Amino acid sequence: MANPRKPSNLKIVAGTDRPDREGSAAVDLPLVEEIPPAPDWLPNAHAIKEWDRLAPILHANKLLTEAGISALGQLCALHGNVVQMYAAGLAPVASMVAQLRGLMNDFGLTPVAQGKVKPNGDTTKPGNKFTGVGKR
Repeated sequence: MANPRKPSNLKIVAGTDRPDREGSAAVDLPLVEEIPPAPDWLPNAHAIKEWDRLAPILHANKLLTEAGISALGQLCALHGNVVQMYAAGLAPVASMVAQLRGLMNDFGLTPVAQGKVKPNGDTTKPGNKFTGVGKR
């Protein structure tokens, strides 16, 4: 079994935290203020239904940014095409399924990906008063 990395909060408590080893800060993209309507270029009703389902979820969790609208549209369009193929009794090719899964992971929509995707915006947590880091 590989040695897992020690969480940064434990490094701070142990006094072994080093600023030169911190990860780079994430890009702070502007959040979408209101849920946008589904794009008119979505290929079918399945894609529009998926947009109407996912956009509010992503918006509520501060994961829908101005830059991410196009990627969400691509996810919904691909989802619509895959569902349409299944409905016609056809199986989508593996590359379509893999691309759909990749887009879902990018938005944190699979169980494994949920822990990897961090919400954007003001999501500060109160700090630990014993570490000297965070809010007091």
